[in-house]
Amino acid sequence: MKVLFPWLAVLAVVLLLDALHLSFLATAVAVSWLVYCIWTWVRPRNRDRAR
Repeated sequence: MKVLFPWLAVLAVVLLLDALHLSFLATAVAVSWLVYCIWTWVRPRNRDRAR
């Protein structure tokens, strides 16, 4: 359940910004979250830990 909290927090922020008619900022938050998630998925692994 702890894994779900950051996703829900970002969703709440995006929905709040959109409700306040700050759609540009909401889009920026959503896109930056997507980039962060993709980066954590494809980032190079620490090769020293494999030894």
